[in-house]
Amino acid sequence: MRVARTAREMGLETVAVYAESDAGAYHTRQADRTVSLGAGAPADTYLSIPRVLDAARATHSDAVHPGYGFLSESAEFARAVIGAGLTWVGPPPQAIEEMGGKLRARARMEAAGVPVTPGSGAGVWTTRA
Repeated sequence: MRVARTAREMGLETVAVYAESDAGAYHTRQADRTVSLGAGAPADTYLSIPRVLDAARATHSDAVHPGYGFLSESAEFARAVIGAGLTWVGPPPQAIEEMGGKLRARARMEAAGVPVTPGSGAGVWTTRA
């Protein structure tokens, strides 16, 4: 919503995509235009790179911000947006790859001398019988 608000303050039109189950959701009410990604599970809607790119093309969008969650941590999506000739509003695909995995990000920060919280770096999993 902050990105949409800032875009609007800059005089830019905003487009929100949504799954049918989210029709009328808050983010759609804040956008200038909306595009349905269809019905179905997130894998068939919000996580569908082709559907999101089709929505961008259908609305003649110039740029894509991935929002938060879903495709926001997908280097593949960032590359697809750039490859489609659109402006990617987010970190470069390489940065997404390097920082997307917690263990990789931790190792990268340790190698750069950035203080990290003490720990093994590996998750601890327990199960109950």
